[in-house]
Amino acid sequence: MSTLQSLRPSFHPSISPPNSHTFPFAPVNYSPKSMGSKVVTLRHSAITPRASNSEYTPAHAENLGDVSIFTASGEPVLFKDLWDQSQGVAVVALLRHFGCPCSWELASALKESKERFDSTGVKLIAVGVGTPNKARMLAERLPFPMDCLYADPDRKAYNVLNLYYGFGRTFLNPVSAQVFSRFDALQKAVKNYTIAATPDDRSGVLQQGGMFVFKGKQLLYARKDEGTGDHAPLDDVFDVCCKAPVA
Repeated sequence: MSTLQSLRPSFHPSISPPNSHTFPFAPVNYSPKSMGSKVVTLRHSAITPRASNSEYTPAHAENLGDVSIFTASGEPVLFKDLWDQSQGVAVVALLRHFGCPCSWELASALKESKERFDSTGVKLIAVGVGTPNKARMLAERLPFPMDCLYADPDRKAYNVLNLYYGFGRTFLNPVSAQVFSRFDALQKAVKNYTIAATPDDRSGVLQQGGMFVFKGKQLLYARKDEGTGDHAPLDDVFDVCCKAPVA
């Protein structure tokens, strides 16, 4: 696929660097030898999880609950209405924007894990930066269940959770190099990718995501993506969910 062929510039030096819309981060000095033969996946990351709840207080959960976002069909909804605020367990995955290939990769992994979460009564919620019509592009083309997908065009939830934002985090962070070791999974996820899913407000492409697990209003797990493609290992997320079964 033409969009993804440019994701491995060090493998094919003759390929010119792509623009910022098709390439999830700036080219880095990557060599297959430096990575060794170990394959890094979303399930078993070689990167330290960096999961920490220390910077979050109960006020974050309260403030997040009052944030208004949109369903993929365009209906406004409050975060606190997405899961049972008493004892319900929810995995809240904040993607980057809907036009980011790495967001398609994470959404694909979440979709594959949905049955696993459902079996333990865990609600899966995926949020991306962009308008509902952009969310529908990902939902229809990946595909991804629309009833689990939400749009946050103004990045309100991202701001409440203090997720990273900026040019350096998006295009220059060395941690983003790990995505090259997941090239096959990424290529599969973006088989039907469209750049049209990129937010019309281009400032949204500088937003990084994160992964959170809640039981009611209690935050059980928090992990901020350090850079583009630096996703939480889903096995770690699932382990947290298993320790907090639905009442």
